[in-house]
This record gives sequence, structure tokens and C-alpha cells, in this order.
Amino acid sequence: MSIKIFNTLTRTKEEFVPLEPGKVKMYVCGPTVYNYIHIGNARPMIVFDTVRRYMEHKGYQVNYVSNFTDVDDKIIKKANEEGVASEVISQRFIAECKKDMEALNVRPATAHPQATQEIDGMLQMIDTLIRKGHAYAAEDGTVYFRTRSFPGYGKLSHKNLDDLQGGNRSLLVSGEDQKEDPLDFVLWKPKKEGEPYWKSPWCDGRPGWHIECSVMSRHYLGEEIDIHAGGEDLIFPHHENEIAQSEAANGKPFARYWMHNAFLNIDNRKMSKSAGNFFTVREILEKYDPQVLRFFMLSAHYRSPLNFSAELMEAAKNGYDRIVTSVENLNYLLERAAAGKVVSEKAPAPGMTETEKKLAGDAAEFVNRFDEAMDDDFNTADAISVIFELVKFANTNARDDSSEEFLQTLKKEILLLSDICGLVVERKQEMLDGEIEALIAERQAARKAKNFARADQIRKELQEKGIILEDTREGVKWKRA
Repeated sequence: MSIKIFNTLTRTKEEFVPLEPGKVKMYVCGPTVYNYIHIGNARPMIVFDTVRRYMEHKGYQVNYVSNFTDVDDKIIKKANEEGVASEVISQRFIAECKKDMEALNVRPATAHPQATQEIDGMLQMIDTLIRKGHAYAAEDGTVYFRTRSFPGYGKLSHKNLDDLQGGNRSLLVSGEDQKEDPLDFVLWKPKKEGEPYWKSPWCDGRPGWHIECSVMSRHYLGEEIDIHAGGEDLIFPHHENEIAQSEAANGKPFARYWMHNAFLNIDNRKMSKSAGNFFTVREILEKYDPQVLRFFMLSAHYRSPLNFSAELMEAAKNGYDRIVTSVENLNYLLERAAAGKVVSEKAPAPGMTETEKKLAGDAAEFVNRFDEAMDDDFNTADAISVIFELVKFANTNARDDSSEEFLQTLKKEILLLSDICGLVVERKQEMLDGEIEALIAERQAARKAKNFARADQIRKELQEKGIILEDTREGVKWKRA
């Protein structure tokens, strides 16, 4: 079954056909780095990281680009409040954002471009738009995009230009009287006192927000890309303006598929700083395991609004723990099976029984069902339900007398599906000093009894958990690797 994506551009599910066979070019709008990221920022990060992981699971080579907006009014305001340069603020919170992403097991993008490092490309695109008649410079050096010059404007948001004429607040900026048309939007704006600026043919200033992503996407992925993604709040005007700029400048379609995740609500109210119902990722991670937050974000379809509450986070914790516990039980049975073989000094047990082979075949079907859910517009809610069913299957069929091969098969399937979702469900437990000393004592006793197989098994077990043994004249010494 091929992957189907709900394309915001057409408002239909479409079969995914990449521009280049076997490769995916994907751009995801990243955060503006003036503070710690909030849980609303985390949703697209987690969702589209999972899309990337699934694409790779299906064999695609994914070039995944996600930017940082590192010049913005909010960054400048915070810098002025602290009496430091804007880049001090942006670099501080880029580093903090990356820490949160790592905690949530969001893999680094192929590239994380920063707006301030792409100014030359922005100047070039703006110049191209002016030469093609799609943009113009006002007397003070502000450069505007001539919205009505692009016939397709409104095709993503399905807004009508005449309806917008009344004055959508998101399009209105200072200097309105300089515009040829109220719908025109800023590509470049003059500097103000205390702001960072760059030289341009029009004025010393800085770029408008919308031009940044058009340029960074073109720089790292080319003029045409497969997937452009972000939160649904970006559909208009940001992504609509990106399309207008990019297609007017490049003369070809910008992105084939547009994906947008729905809003995150707090206790059934839209998350808002002004309303006071607002949490940073860092605040949530003080109370919950990062993997629980990731699990929570994937528990609903990405296009469905998601409500954040303490009760739902507890439910997510319980769901995540069910998977972790199942893997721990399998590891326990595997350790017993391995220890049993060594202690008895018998030849390795044969592979799976005929019954286990049939059960292993049944387990493989869960992977197919997982893929079916993900192929249908990346339905992580249904995919996680399949993982739960696989966990129940493993809990029912894994027993003390199960073969190692069968136990490993069950564990492998659970880890595979969990990893595609970015969920870490097997953790290396750091051994306590007392546990280490007890195993060393058992190893010494085994050597004294000439049970060298068991002694070697203990050494290997300790090595796997990062404990290095050294036999000296004074006795056995150990250290953590």
C-alpha cells in the first residue's frame, strides 16, 4: 500500500509520489528562538519527526530541513531588555531548543538553517521579484510583495482576495499608506534604533518573516520540494505568502504536498500566553518523562486538535509504561533463558518450535497493520493501538519455556514499531554498586566451583551494562566504562 497524505492545498488525501524516486525533500517551519519552546512548538517537531522516521522505514532517503528564526521583534525586545546583542538571545535559545528536542527524541534535521545566515539569498530573491514586477520599493526603502501580481494567491488557505480586501489584521503593518494595495506584504523593512540590520540596495534593514523560509527551502532543498509542513496557524498568511514569493521568483510549483498539524489546547482552551494557559516543554519535563510527552503528542491524529491536561498526561504515562513493561518482561525471560543454558552447560536449545513459528508469523502481521495505519496519512493514533495489541500478544505468548529466538522476535517487533514513533521503550538501567558487587561475588564463587561458563557469562553481562572487570593480585576491581 502506498502512502497517502492529506494535502492542505487540495484538501484531499493524495498518493505520495516523490519528485525523485526513493528520495523525499521535506521542509518544516521551526520556532522563533526568543525563549524556551512551548508544548505547542513541540507538537509539529514530534509529528513531522515521526513522518520522517516512517518515510525512512519505507525506504526513502529523506532530506529534512527545519529552520530557526533568529531575527524577530520578540528576540530584539528581549535582547534590549537584557542589554545584549540579539544573537546572544537567539543562540542561547537555539541551544536550549536543541536540548529539548534531544530529550523528546526528535532527531536533528539534515540542516537547521538560521535566518541571519541566509541574508544574501534573501536579497537575491527580493531583487528577482522586483525585476519580475512582483515587488516594489517604497520611498523609505521598505520592499513589498505585489500580492495581486500572483494569480494563485489564496490557493492554500482557500481565501478570496476580494474578501481579504477589507483588511485582514495579519496583513496590516506600519507604513500602510506606502502600499500600492492593502494586501501587499513586507519583504524587507528599514532598520529601527537598537535593531540589528544588514545593508541592501533599498535600505539598511532586515528581512520580513515570510521571505526567510522561501529562501532557506530553496537553498537547502531546491526550487521544488516534496513536502512543506508546520502548524495550521501558519497556513495563512505565512505559508500562503511563501507560495506566492517562491513561485513568482522561481517560475515553478513550490511544494507538492502541504501538511499541517492542528492546534494544541490546554484544558479545552486554545493555548495562549495572554490567557495564562501556557507551558514550556521544560516545565512539563520537570513532571513527566520526555517519552510520555512524545507518546501523548502521537496519541491523536496530527490533524485533530489535541487537548493537554494532567489527566490525559497520566493516561499517556500509563500507556507508555505498558509498552516499557512488556519489553522489560521479555528481557527478563531472555536473561533467564540465557542463564539456564549456561548453568546447565547444555548445548544451545534448538530454535523456535512449530507453534512458535506460527506465532512469530502472527506477530509479523502487526507490522503490516502498523504500516497500514501510517500509510493512511500517518495515523499515529491507530498505529499506537496496533503496538498495544502487539504488546498484549507478547504478554500472552511469552513464557518461561519460550525459546530465545521466539522471545527475541517479539522484542524486535515491539522495538521496531516503537522506534518508528520515536519512542524509547528499552532503557539501559545503570546498575547499583551493590548489584555489581553481588554479581562479582557470584562470579568468584562460580570460578571456585570451576563453573567457568557461568563466570564468563557474568563478565559478559557486566560488560554489556558498561562495567569493566579487572582481575588483580589484590582481587577483582571494577569501573564503569
